[in-house]
Amino acid sequence: MDEFAVYALFWENVPPQRLISADGSSRVAVAVPASVQQVVLFSSGPWGERLSVDAELDDAARVPITIGKLTPFNKCLSWERWEEETWTSGVTLRLCVEGRAQWAEPEQVLTVKEYTPKVSDRDMSTKRKRGQGEESSDPGEENICPNPSITPVRKARGQPKSRQQLLTHSPQQGPETPVTAVQTPPSNPAKTKSRQAKTKTPTQNASPSCALPSGRWGQTLSPIDQHRAILIGGQGAKMHFCKDPMWKLCTEDMSWMTAETLALGPTPEARIGHTAVYDQDSGRIFVFGGSKNNKWFNDVHILDTRSWKWTMVEAQGKVPPLAYHSCTLFRGELWVLGGVFPRPHPQPDGCSEALYIFDPELSIWYQPIVTGEKPAPRSGHSACLMKQRSLYVFGGWDTPLCFNDMYMLDLGLMEFSAVSTCGKPPSPRSWHGSAALSDSKFLIHGGYNGNHALTDAFIFDVDTHTWTEVTVPELRLPRAGHSLITMETAEQRPEDRTLLVFGGGDNEGTFYSDLCTVSVDTLLAAL
Repeated sequence: MDEFAVYALFWENVPPQRLISADGSSRVAVAVPASVQQVVLFSSGPWGERLSVDAELDDAARVPITIGKLTPFNKCLSWERWEEETWTSGVTLRLCVEGRAQWAEPEQVLTVKEYTPKVSDRDMSTKRKRGQGEESSDPGEENICPNPSITPVRKARGQPKSRQQLLTHSPQQGPETPVTAVQTPPSNPAKTKSRQAKTKTPTQNASPSCALPSGRWGQTLSPIDQHRAILIGGQGAKMHFCKDPMWKLCTEDMSWMTAETLALGPTPEARIGHTAVYDQDSGRIFVFGGSKNNKWFNDVHILDTRSWKWTMVEAQGKVPPLAYHSCTLFRGELWVLGGVFPRPHPQPDGCSEALYIFDPELSIWYQPIVTGEKPAPRSGHSACLMKQRSLYVFGGWDTPLCFNDMYMLDLGLMEFSAVSTCGKPPSPRSWHGSAALSDSKFLIHGGYNGNHALTDAFIFDVDTHTWTEVTVPELRLPRAGHSLITMETAEQRPEDRTLLVFGGGDNEGTFYSDLCTVSVDTLLAAL
């Protein structure tokens, strides 16, 4: 297979059918037979100048049931009938190639030949022997497709599953160590038109009729304006990377919309532990680093939110592959601190203490000269930029230690200093969430202490260097690897803001897809 092609597999015992070829139509529609229980879509051969293949599975009214995108980095998609609440006999698979010139060409309609397994004479003879003395049955009865709701390889919804694993970087066991835990069965997952992982949604504020992202851990959530944010990446149940890696959140009506198919260009490979920061001046999101199983990344991907196009940067300079680092935008540059990086086997993976800066205008990495008392190597920490020049670094881990110390980097003087704090500090933790609440206060919530996920929340005042623990009912669940941001919502005045908490996991097999909200004024009033 030297030429590009896209194939679909409709039946287990039938070869895949070619839907798109290198010299064929770039727009195809295929009526899926009613007996099909699963569709597997994949590409083969060099992609050339092609950017992606958009795929939609529509119902009879041409309403999308589920959508996806094949790219040079994600070459396979699959849909299962028992996972889709709205899959009916009138399903159509539609494909469109991006990056070719045939935009005006009509949609080519293909058919799928119905598959009926053959019954040999030997099978018939055996069946008659089994049926002696019993009421005869239709010879073809054994070949009827199973009921979609009763599948031998799947458990019924709500049935407790066997022990699962949550892929974590335990400070005691080293990075990416499978930690055995009991999977908590989901509770009445919302019916959606997009395939979702069966996960908890304990405090979801969005309407139940809206599509929701699947539960995940290690993702990023980046505000791009007053009422919109972009969700990228993450890992969910059974250590699977999310098949719905990109969503757009609108806080005016608290709704989600899948966004991967909206963007052109090569999308980043699936990952966790990456960072994504938004530059308001250029309207771009910068995605850096992360990991996937035993693979670390040091690539930079840029999403232009005005043209909705992805580009991958060919940067000069050296930066190691990093995951669970921090990344801060300051004066148009990315400031990357710490993180975990791979070492050659059999040495354990190590944590970094270095600071790297990426200049988007020159597409170059460099290391600045930094003085003062530097923090120890760590990853899974947080970094909050306060008063437009002071970067506060808290917590993190470096096997086997977990930290709760605080350091401040003066970005004007390029000097680190240890921060002496007052009040009750948070316990040592990593993979916690942090967000600035005002010019002088930021929040630390949740995280993992090496044994279990945490539920507490603390506010730090940078003027008095004081920690204060706050108790808020909305922040009651144990979470690690979650996202914290502040944005405006429709019911608020423009000067008011809301803290949004999305996703994460309890490190015992449960992944959240809920969107918890609490007013910033409520948090500050709890001091």
